[in-house]
Amino acid sequence: MIGAEQDIADMLEELSEEYDLETTPYTIAGHTFSFVSVRDSYALLDRISPEDFVKDEQMPYWAEIWPAAVTLSEFIVERLDVAGKKIVEIGAGVGAASVAAAAMGADVLATDYSREALRFIRLNALKNNVDLNEERLDWRCIHRDDRFDMLFAADVLYERVNLLPIVNAVEKMVKPEGCAYIADPRRRLAEQFLDLAFENGFSVTSYAKNFSRGKQIIPVTVYRLSRSPGEHV
Repeated sequence: MIGAEQDIADMLEELSEEYDLETTPYTIAGHTFSFVSVRDSYALLDRISPEDFVKDEQMPYWAEIWPAAVTLSEFIVERLDVAGKKIVEIGAGVGAASVAAAAMGADVLATDYSREALRFIRLNALKNNVDLNEERLDWRCIHRDDRFDMLFAADVLYERVNLLPIVNAVEKMVKPEGCAYIADPRRRLAEQFLDLAFENGFSVTSYAKNFSRGKQIIPVTVYRLSRSPGEHV
């Protein structure tokens, strides 16, 4: 434990030299979590060079804990049986949902396109005393051949260009008998995503939820994609 505490302290010191950090506690179904994120992700925009933006149009969305990520984490802890399951999260950001799944006994691979996000995922796994693996992954071009029991994603349906690649990621990375859970704050693009999912042979079940923190209430829907219809939660 002492070694882990020192690793956490070293990582916090290193990251605090580069970012304005914020630590946020969450209690989900009696389980206490603590996640480190960037206080203001928009402050990171100046770090993106024009060349990198033209190449990837990569925004620092990974740096915050979005309401959909918290809602998905709650859904995992409260409603899913993930113990012993092989799980991948795409667009994991700082890793909230991945950490929640690992805490429930899942074998988790947390992925994000941003290499900076992976540093926060490692830190948050240590802070919450869970084991998981992290890896850089571009959902537009997946080269992995292994498949997972479940795929998780939160707040990834924010640009039209992402919709088909995410459907394809579910197709490529999830076992035929597996499923994906995608949490979204009811963006308009979610309807187009569902249309693409139906066109590609997926059944979809929707779970209406609310993110609540203080006086803030944000509607979030968790979509379950699978090859077999019906309720499985």
